[in-house]
Amino acid sequence: MAREIQSLDEKELYHRMRRSFEAVPAETQKSCADFFNQFLYWGRLDPANGIFEEIEWKQKALTGHMEDFIWVYERLGDYRSKKTLYAILNNWYCYDFATPAQAREILFESYFDLDLVSCTGEEVVVDLGAYTGDTALSYLRNYGEDGYKRMYCYEITPSTFEILTRNLAPYRNIDCRLKGVGDAEGTLYVRDHQTSASGNALDAQGGEAVAVTTLDADIREPVTLIKADIEGYEQKALLGARGHIVREHPKLLFSVYHNNEDLWKIPRMIHEMSPDYKFYLRFDGSPIYPTEITLFAL
Repeated sequence: MAREIQSLDEKELYHRMRRSFEAVPAETQKSCADFFNQFLYWGRLDPANGIFEEIEWKQKALTGHMEDFIWVYERLGDYRSKKTLYAILNNWYCYDFATPAQAREILFESYFDLDLVSCTGEEVVVDLGAYTGDTALSYLRNYGEDGYKRMYCYEITPSTFEILTRNLAPYRNIDCRLKGVGDAEGTLYVRDHQTSASGNALDAQGGEAVAVTTLDADIREPVTLIKADIEGYEQKALLGARGHIVREHPKLLFSVYHNNEDLWKIPRMIHEMSPDYKFYLRFDGSPIYPTEITLFAL
């Protein structure tokens, strides 16, 4: 697939991708357009008005970064990960739904693939984008209430933070913090998502102000696991955790689907910080358009 894509000039690649989209049933085209236009992470799609930004952005990612995708593929630690990356890129290239359906994770809960992630009672867990506590509660289901030493949960939306603290109040040593996490300390604003508070993101302007910190500044003790699903702010959070990553080599469970870049760039960033990490990929989103993609750096 990589050789085929690299043999095409930008115009031919774009037209192949357009033809693949146009071969999809009309109701699926509309479903895709509605989804892309709701989130706007991957570009707009409005065929009726001649807007194919989503395809244009994907084409540019494939043309400009296929060597980076190959670099990631060669460093993935198991066959399932390689099949997952192939499925994602094949979906981008030709709107294929079969390979994502084959690769989709159905056995384990998000982030906690028990073939990959082993945890003990000494874990210091950091949950970035804690939302209402869904990931923390999943951790407790998978590793038990004695399966950690301390847990830090970060959330940026005040109304959601209230639910988070209430849901996790029964459990010991969980420190909930109403803060954003990035690559510098300061103040940003919560950009409300039109559909769900789970999609709220940090922005230079917007609604309620929120303090932003870095993990290196905010957590002084060693950490052993960092999960991040923060609506496109994952690269900045990674930069702000460089000290922890270099010193302590925590398990990293990072979402890599909020744009067309994170899938290759976040592994590159982690490798530059600490080349001993091994990489794995899993996804448990829709096979129509793969989201909920997690990079495991272990």
